[in-house]
Amino acid sequence: SYAGKKVLLVEDNELNREIATAIMKEIGLEVDTAEDGTDAVNIMSSAEGRKYDLIFMDIQMPVMDGYTATRRIRALNDPARAAVPIVAMTANVFEEERKRAFDCGMNGFLSKPLVIEALISALRDILH
Repeated sequence: SYAGKKVLLVEDNELNREIATAIMKEIGLEVDTAEDGTDAVNIMSSAEGRKYDLIFMDIQMPVMDGYTATRRIRALNDPARAAVPIVAMTANVFEEERKRAFDCGMNGFLSKPLVIEALISALRDILH
């Protein structure tokens, strides 16, 4: 059970955000959302960032993409917030995208549309 686990879902597409939130809540996660990487970095830079167990980060977003947001979160002065696990979410499932995600400091990689079994597998791997 993932009840009580708090996640930040960073997704610029409103429909994708609604669907992912519903799926995540269905398996017991508490979900907050952000619409782009800038919002995610601002949230994680604040005291509020300490409450998250995991971030699901869309890769392709306007304003600030997921790679840049991840690098900025990893550079935060607070070690706990800088180390929060980040899982990439993208429709581009090419191997170079996966490599780029891990190279910038992400801990997992999910394809969109989100598949419940893949989500649960990623949670199991990262949150144990």
